[in-house]
Amino acid sequence: MSRPRRVGLPWYTLENYPALRTSLDDGAKLPPLYDTWRIATEQMEQEVQHSGVEVVRVPIEPNAFAAWCARNGGQSGGAARARYAAEMLAQGAAA
Repeated sequence: MSRPRRVGLPWYTLENYPALRTSLDDGAKLPPLYDTWRIATEQMEQEVQHSGVEVVRVPIEPNAFAAWCARNGGQSGGAARARYAAEMLAQGAAA
């Protein structure tokens, strides 16, 4: 199985982070502080990039993501966010 050349990384903004933590199925598992989440995610992003895979940050906006979830089974956990990021990347909607 070949490795993907680019992947979408669900990305949260400081402004949306509190709303996402309360609305996501697994939001309570996210760090309470945005900077803690950001630093850990940036470290993971760098590790993936060092393996030769392009990482594209895909913004997760609460209302748009909630609408997508409603159309796609209603779940908003990590697997759903990964699918959303992959779809947005495929559609060219990622940053």
